[in-house]
Amino acid sequence: MLDRDEDILRAAENWRKEGKGVALATVVETWGSAPRPAGSSLVINEDGTFLGSVSGGCVEGTVVTEALDVISSGAPRMLEFGVADETAWTVGLSCGGRIRIFVEKVV
Repeated sequence: MLDRDEDILRAAENWRKEGKGVALATVVETWGSAPRPAGSSLVINEDGTFLGSVSGGCVEGTVVTEALDVISSGAPRMLEFGVADETAWTVGLSCGGRIRIFVEKVV
């Protein structure tokens, strides 16, 4: 599996060269017990194909869905998941921490 930073950026570049819309999701802040450290990234293309990880799997589905909206609209989003949020339980972030993820379109 390719999940190093350079592999994620290479995938983004290749998808853009193929003419696909691409978004990059990056963990920008963590509190408490977080599944992935700040700086962790996930790249998503308009087909929903993704590479990398921002949460070890517990919120990736939601991040991919939000990224598809970012690709369509071009407007970046800041997402926050934590054990205190009802959404966190829905998407499976029950580790006791919180994470903030910035999602932006790659142009």
